[in-house]
Amino acid sequence: MDLGLKDKVAVIMGGTSGVGLKTAEMFLQEGAKVAVCGRNAERKEKAYDHLLKFGSAESIYSATCDVTNKEDVNHFIEGTASFFGGIDILVNAAGQSVMGHFFDVTDEQWEQQIQLKYFAIIYAVKAVHPYLVNRGGGRIININATLAKEPERHMIATAATRAGLLNLSKTLSQELASDNILVNSVSLGLIRTDQWERRRMKNAPDMKAEDYYADLAKKRNIPLGRVGEAEEVASVILFLASSKASYVAGSTIETAGALGKAL
Repeated sequence: MDLGLKDKVAVIMGGTSGVGLKTAEMFLQEGAKVAVCGRNAERKEKAYDHLLKFGSAESIYSATCDVTNKEDVNHFIEGTASFFGGIDILVNAAGQSVMGHFFDVTDEQWEQQIQLKYFAIIYAVKAVHPYLVNRGGGRIININATLAKEPERHMIATAATRAGLLNLSKTLSQELASDNILVNSVSLGLIRTDQWERRRMKNAPDMKAEDYYADLAKKRNIPLGRVGEAEEVASVILFLASSKASYVAGSTIETAGALGKAL
C-alpha cells in the first residue's frame, strides 16, 4: 500500500530512541524525510548513524534539543524547516514515566511531568503550526498511554498528566481542523522500549529478555498474551500521518494488545 509519504517531512520530538526512533526509521523506508531530536548528544549521534542505514544524509536532520525548553524547540523546528524547506508532520514522541504513589512523588517530579506532557507539546505545536499551514495542512500525532483513561495509583503523576494530554489533543484537533491539520493520539500499553529495557536490566539483569517480557505480559494480564514492539506502534503512527487517514481527526488509537478496558 502506498501511504503517500514520499518526500514528506516528518518531525519527531524525542526521536533518538524507542518508538520515536523506530518511527523515524519507517518514515525513511517510505521515502519521507525525517528530523529527530533528543537531549542526549551521544544518543542523538548514535540515532543519526542508525538512520543512515535507511536514508541519505540529505533526508535526515538531527539536533540536540530539550523538548521542555521553548527556545530549544523553536531552534530545532526552524532548523528543520531551513534544512528541508518545510514541514508536513509532527510526532510528539518524547516521554518518560514516574513511578510512585501521591505522597512519594516530589514536587519536582510533578513539574517535570507537567512540562513533558503539556508544555513540550504546546511548544512543538506552536512552533510547527506556521510551517504546516504553509504546506496547506498536515498531521500532528501525540503519543499517549492507556493510563490517560485508566488511572494507576503507583503512577499518579504520569497518569494525571497523560489524561490532560488526551484532552489537549482532542481540543487541538478541533482548533486546527480549519487549517487542514489533523490531530490524533496513539495510546500505548506495554511496549518494549529502551525505558523498559533499563527497568529489565535494573530489576532482572540475569533473566533472558524473552522470559522477562513473557512474565511481564502474564503479570499485567495483557489479553493478547505478549508485550508490544516499537514497530507495531510506528505502523499506526505512519498510517495516521498518511494520505490514507485523510478524514481521521480527534481520534485515539490504542496500541495495547487489548490491555485498555476504558471505553
